[in-house]
Amino acid sequence: MNKINVLLLCGGAGSEHEVSLVSSGFIEQQLGIIENLNVISVEIKDSGWFEHHTSLPCQFTVDGVLTIGDRKTSIDYAIPCIHGFPGETGDIQSLFAMSKTPYLGCDAQSSTNSFNKITSKLWYDALDIPNTPYLFLSENNTESIELAKSALTRWNKVFVKAACQGSSVGCYSVTNEEELLIAIDSAFTYSDQVLIELSVTPRELEVSAYEYKGELFVTKPGEISSPEGKFYTYEEKYSSDSHSTTTLEASGLSEEHLATIQHCAHKVFKQMKLKDLARIDFFLTEENTIYLNEVNTFPGMTPISMFPKLMEHNGLPFSEFLKSAIYRAVK
Repeated sequence: MNKINVLLLCGGAGSEHEVSLVSSGFIEQQLGIIENLNVISVEIKDSGWFEHHTSLPCQFTVDGVLTIGDRKTSIDYAIPCIHGFPGETGDIQSLFAMSKTPYLGCDAQSSTNSFNKITSKLWYDALDIPNTPYLFLSENNTESIELAKSALTRWNKVFVKAACQGSSVGCYSVTNEEELLIAIDSAFTYSDQVLIELSVTPRELEVSAYEYKGELFVTKPGEISSPEGKFYTYEEKYSSDSHSTTTLEASGLSEEHLATIQHCAHKVFKQMKLKDLARIDFFLTEENTIYLNEVNTFPGMTPISMFPKLMEHNGLPFSEFLKSAIYRAVK
């Protein structure tokens, strides 16, 4: 049997470039456990595509061929390990679709719908899935500022979020008007639209949803605990100095809580046409309400990331998940 040529993409042109490199290192190590694979790691930089370990420039064309120097390799399967643009935004999936290259993860449309906070909120509402109250700002003008001020008066504390960013980039916790104006200006530098969202004091619960041998599995929820209830920032998520703690099986949840999370996770995965994998995040508020927070179509895969940990805690080694996905796609 010929070796399967796997293109592992990392980096990207977004704000999560460095985290992507850490995630791809973990995935590459897991791929090394699987027999019969030829893994080629490629880093996307602002200046182009480069073989990750040699820095040689390379090119991927719509015939599914990767060219590195004089060497041409027909790619059998791709893993777009890119957080944010152009991975979770759906751009790279369109290239793979045009080249008829099978790949890990959600397609272009479901990636775009999940990454954009406006689109995703509208989907959650249409599916009757409870999510935190919100309003949208489409322009940074006087009218938008007044709407935001009214929301802050009504809710006392809000989050200001750039509509098209991940991992808490362009996301600010706001408690007064001065902070509000600064946060809106900053969020608009990341995105053309901004979300104003009610700030709750929740327990932060996460599930791994994944397809294995044609069946969808949703793990029991794990929990993220930030120090003194602080906002789970980008730095807290990925820094080696993070003071946040993770629990792979959240305690004290009622059967109703668990059933709601399972129902909502299954529904959003199926109805938004997700594929292969997603990390789905929930809030449990002090009022005992479950809210769907967001869907991550290519979650972090760093040594401290929840997705692979929850999967393995659910009984499936991550390398076996990858093996199954690759072998089923290229059979």
